[in-house]
Amino acid sequence: MRTKTLKKNKINVVTLGCSKNVYDSEVLMGQLKASNKEVVHEEDGNIVVINTCGFIANAKEESVNTILEYVQKKEQGAVDKVFVTGCLSERYKPDLQKDIPEVDQYFGTTELPGLLKALGADYKHELIGERLTTTPKNYAYLKIAEGCDRPCSFCAIPLMRGKHKSTPIEDLVIEAEKLAANGVKELILIAQDLTYYGLDLYKERKLAGLLKELVKVDGIEWIRLHYAFPTGFPMEVLEVMRKEPKVCNYIDIPLQHIADPVLKSMRRGTTKAKTTKLLKEFRTAVPEMTIRTTLIVGYPGETQEDYETLREWVREMRFERLGCFTYSHEENTHAYNLEDDVPEEVKMERANEIMEIQSQISWELNQQKIGQEFKVVIDRKEGQYFVGRTEFDSPDVDNEVLIDASKHYLKTGEYTKVKIYEAEDFDLYGEVV
Repeated sequence: MRTKTLKKNKINVVTLGCSKNVYDSEVLMGQLKASNKEVVHEEDGNIVVINTCGFIANAKEESVNTILEYVQKKEQGAVDKVFVTGCLSERYKPDLQKDIPEVDQYFGTTELPGLLKALGADYKHELIGERLTTTPKNYAYLKIAEGCDRPCSFCAIPLMRGKHKSTPIEDLVIEAEKLAANGVKELILIAQDLTYYGLDLYKERKLAGLLKELVKVDGIEWIRLHYAFPTGFPMEVLEVMRKEPKVCNYIDIPLQHIADPVLKSMRRGTTKAKTTKLLKEFRTAVPEMTIRTTLIVGYPGETQEDYETLREWVREMRFERLGCFTYSHEENTHAYNLEDDVPEEVKMERANEIMEIQSQISWELNQQKIGQEFKVVIDRKEGQYFVGRTEFDSPDVDNEVLIDASKHYLKTGEYTKVKIYEAEDFDLYGEVV
């Protein structure tokens, strides 16, 4: 009689999309490890969990292609089971179940206990901040809230993530302490909207209060702010940024557009005059601050005049960091009722022109850094260079500092003083001081 071999399952978590998804995957992996499951991130495993993105067309396409790829592996016998979670699954579960029935089970963004059960694990409520980080050991994302209450017309996030829900300050401090104990030195605070933090729990905006507690955590050297909404920004945050050396002089504030007719249709709750005033207040309060923003071109009804208003404003504001995206027409959003009337090639032309202007601005600002010294954290070694960042740069999206590895030996996660001797539009070259 043949006995069935008892093969130990290995669960492979595959992450698509934004830093919020990275965080969710890390929490899932921490829960699985606590149930003594063997879990890996984007390596080989016989059970696969795909954490999908459903934000815009390109991201949805990548998620669907990844699901199809693993379903094919399952049919070939290389994988035993495929589970799908995340935003795409939350938004389109009935369609996905119909179109790709080979997936063992689909789970939404709030169904972690159910997913764990399907993987033979228990959801452990007592785990605060126990997660398996997948980023380089020196930095980690700290998600301070879930969901969003903003009514932006183009955005599907509230459909996939629900209403805004802040995590209590004391839980975030515990999580930060555990990350620091594991060698994390930089916390990147993320949420759909940092500006709103605390309103639901404390009846007031508490981002500044949270920062004051996080700076007390031993071992943390940098705290960085991502995804602040311009309307209702709590100005006391700038005071903390100016006074606290651990809070990076950096903010990511997605502004999306600046022409008043577009802002109104986007339901952003602000105007060109108010936004410009806010940014001037930022610069006055923290002159050293680096501001990163993202813009959308080709929104329904965007005229040539609206676009030119945006283009000239980008020239005038001279953002240190900027990304530009073409509008994606998303069903069940408010803007889906509008006609997607800007041709695709016009959208691309506009995005490319904005990025060319930004590239020139970035080059000019970087030239001013030649001869200056900066504190730099080393993220990795690539080819003949150690690659690092200043406090004015976030991982994956911003400028990098390249240091010749044949002249210096540096460790990942190490902070070092670097003098810049050459600068391109998005890269700086430096020598260790």
